[in-house]
Amino acid sequence: MSLLSVEGVSKRFRRGGREIVALRSISMSLEAGELTVVLGTRRSGRSTLLRIAAGLERPDEGRVEFEGADLTRARLALGRRVCFCHGSFSSMEGDRVVDHVAAPLLAQGVQRAAARQAAEQALEIAGVAHCASLPPEDLDGLERMRVAIARGLVPGPRLLVVDDPTAQAGPLQRDPILRLIRTLADDHDTAVLMSTDDAMCVSGADRVLLLDEGELRPEAETPPAEIVPLNTRRIGA
Repeated sequence: MSLLSVEGVSKRFRRGGREIVALRSISMSLEAGELTVVLGTRRSGRSTLLRIAAGLERPDEGRVEFEGADLTRARLALGRRVCFCHGSFSSMEGDRVVDHVAAPLLAQGVQRAAARQAAEQALEIAGVAHCASLPPEDLDGLERMRVAIARGLVPGPRLLVVDDPTAQAGPLQRDPILRLIRTLADDHDTAVLMSTDDAMCVSGADRVLLLDEGELRPEAETPPAEIVPLNTRRIGA
């Protein structure tokens, strides 16, 4: 049984008087500890596919299963065992970055001290421990993405969904982000589903799915990448 299974998923939107087909009968699966990259241009449907895979949107047709159960009904899994990395911050979650990273655990009833400690460890793993005391509005684009990864990582998910993590990265900044994501899959046995429009970002992925106008094309071959462990300590260890 696959960790995540997407079967025959289609999604449509209304834009003015037109119907836009974002996804057409998509089928795919992810295994534990696997890094899968969805490669597609803007408006290829990749962000929609990731949001559906993370349980944030429902498909118009098809089925999404996580650990063998219908994801649309697995409410306890969302935000715990399946986490979507997003770079938005609500003022209700606190004034500092560490408060926002700890928020998923606080929502689960974890004591504040333990949640804060786990958040600090997640920020260290993501390479932004120095941002813990900053207000979120002081983060630059790359720091915001690393904090988003830390916040997604802190509940200890089995599946981490990351949409376009290198969008704000230059050539020298891209590789450290990709090494971080690869390390999460290797050291934490976390399946990672990532999207990008940059073919240079697929090196080291276990699988690359080509998405074009809402349809999957045959899988691409991926070159191996050097793995540089960032921090092998698990959160809460």
